[in-house]
Amino acid sequence: MAAPEGGTGAPHRPVLLQETIGLLQPEQGGLFVDGTLGLGGHSEAILEASTDASVLGLDRDREALRWATKRLARFGERFRAVHSDFRDIRSVLEEGGIERVRGVLVDLGVSSLQFDSEERGFSFRHDAPLDMRMNAEGDEETAAELLLHLPEEEIARIIYEYGEERHSRRIARWIVERRERGEPVKTTKELAELVARAVKARKSERIHPATRAFQALRIAVNRELEGLDEFIETAIDLLEEGGRFCAISFHSLEDRIVKRTLKRLSGYCECDRDAPVCTCGARRAVEILTRRPITPGEREVEENPRARSAKLRAARRLAPG
Repeated sequence: MAAPEGGTGAPHRPVLLQETIGLLQPEQGGLFVDGTLGLGGHSEAILEASTDASVLGLDRDREALRWATKRLARFGERFRAVHSDFRDIRSVLEEGGIERVRGVLVDLGVSSLQFDSEERGFSFRHDAPLDMRMNAEGDEETAAELLLHLPEEEIARIIYEYGEERHSRRIARWIVERRERGEPVKTTKELAELVARAVKARKSERIHPATRAFQALRIAVNRELEGLDEFIETAIDLLEEGGRFCAISFHSLEDRIVKRTLKRLSGYCECDRDAPVCTCGARRAVEILTRRPITPGEREVEENPRARSAKLRAARRLAPG
């Protein structure tokens, strides 16, 4: 079985790898949680940084866990993989008898393994069932199932809010009209062609017209924004004093949640100035290490086009006050 590849056909490469490792500081040793293990690229770099570093890797995708476990087998007991959503980090650590960790990393969004799959339905590059579930063995509804029963208004909202697609209402109307004719959208090719016709796309456009709609449906299927702020707060609370938290996002809504949550946990109050007490939950638990998000350089984007929209934010755990 050939190794998974990146967007250009080259071997998979983690996004913002050196920048992330620089912020996590694994050379000092300790236990790190890679909440979105994927193919294990970031975890490999953590383990290579020091023989005193170990990694607990979480992922919803069992196929990714198999690839990463094989890749990281050479590190022996310093690496352990668990089939779990990163938002369940507290229960995973409690089950392992772990109270605190040195670092937590999440690389949000779809992995190269999932995107390049010809069967998973994440990309319109392959004609496949419209699935899009990160946990292919889970009981979540597929993208096709969502489009089969959601009201037109809800489909339009998802495509507009999660995909920032200005033609969302027209796309939703076409999807529902097709459904009412007894021809529901079931494959990636059908959806891509429908969107292209609905938005009257021109061949000269830089990105495929269905890109935003596919992104929106993927976010909805996997509930990618749901509970993200709560996860960040939990992850911060599980860090040792001086421990590091890093989050790589690829979507403006994800980045906004990461930014606002870290800002609130650094002590910034979002309440009205005239409010008698703070109700937003602001507390000084972290020092923000990235006043502005770190983004890929030109060379990385050239070598890995999928890195183009990546943003890295990080924070350091302060002593409990």
